[in-house]
Amino acid sequence: MRIDIITVVPALLEGPFSHSILKRAEDKGIATVRVHNLRDYAGGKQKQVDDYAFGGGAGMVMMIEPIAKCIEALKSEREYDEVIYMSPDGKTFSQSMANELSLRQNIIILCGHYKGVDERVREKFITREISIGDYVLSGGELAAAVVADAIIRLIPGVLNDETSALTDSFQDGLLAPPVYTRPAEYQGMKVPEVLLSGHQAKIENWRFEASVRRTKERRPDLLSGKEL
Repeated sequence: MRIDIITVVPALLEGPFSHSILKRAEDKGIATVRVHNLRDYAGGKQKQVDDYAFGGGAGMVMMIEPIAKCIEALKSEREYDEVIYMSPDGKTFSQSMANELSLRQNIIILCGHYKGVDERVREKFITREISIGDYVLSGGELAAAVVADAIIRLIPGVLNDETSALTDSFQDGLLAPPVYTRPAEYQGMKVPEVLLSGHQAKIENWRFEASVRRTKERRPDLLSGKEL
């Protein structure tokens, strides 16, 4: 997989992709993330990428020309399955969406900034708009990093234990059950006996029931309309 991220603040994305699982994916040749500075595609001495909105109002708007030049340059090198725009009014990101996008080969992510992008960018280039929640960030960079992380970790070979991602919260529509490790007892707090029994069927049944119980307590909305 290759993910190309277009941004006006590339420094914000230096950290997330140079450590941990994402770095491992790059080193293994499984996934590549490339960050592109939008100002490299802007004209004039000032490398301007934004301007005042027609009709007035507060805030600046990202211009169509630099964005178009960047996307068209990338598309001249390869075909892209998705051109994603990170936006507060996009569809809320979910685990099922991450699963779907992890099957793609090439993705462009455009990070919004200021008051957003010229609407013609969305009409001409964008195939999908994504939000990571009902709140506003100063830009789409952190949201893009979240989406890229959630996608890449699902690709086979990225995690040391490929079954790990399959047991994460939300994969089956439930929150993950409680987990424990050594010691088996700490200051009077004991690990549930069933987890020490070695009886895998009973352990899986306990985990399922614990998942349902935790989901009912913390995210009952996830169980709406479900038969368990």
